[in-house]
Amino acid sequence: MIILNFAHPLTAEQQEQIEQMTEIAIREIHDVSCQFDNNRPFPPQIADIVEKIPLSADAWQTEALLINPPSYAPAASTLLAELHGRIGYFPTFIRIRPVANSVVPRFEVAEIIDLQQVRAEARFKR
Repeated sequence: MIILNFAHPLTAEQQEQIEQMTEIAIREIHDVSCQFDNNRPFPPQIADIVEKIPLSADAWQTEALLINPPSYAPAASTLLAELHGRIGYFPTFIRIRPVANSVVPRFEVAEIIDLQQVRAEARFKR
């Protein structure tokens, strides 16, 4: 699987958690730098950031991709729309959370969220 990481670098422990939760080996991690200018529209900024990821048009549609989104909700939402357009379905996201009662701030993988499955289940609630 290929991880597109739009947030803080993933620790070795977090990578192990991801592999255990998904039962898929991580083949590549693309750490994608995300700095946003709040005085400019987000869609072109996100498109520019995504365009720099070294994946072919075929790879966007055929590779097992896992997304660690930016924590800023407007950026994450815009990224979701951009990725849906490129891959043709809602991607799977990583949710990171703080480790409870940790003296030094640490973060763990809370869950892997299959957004396409969330969408499919929500359709039955119409």
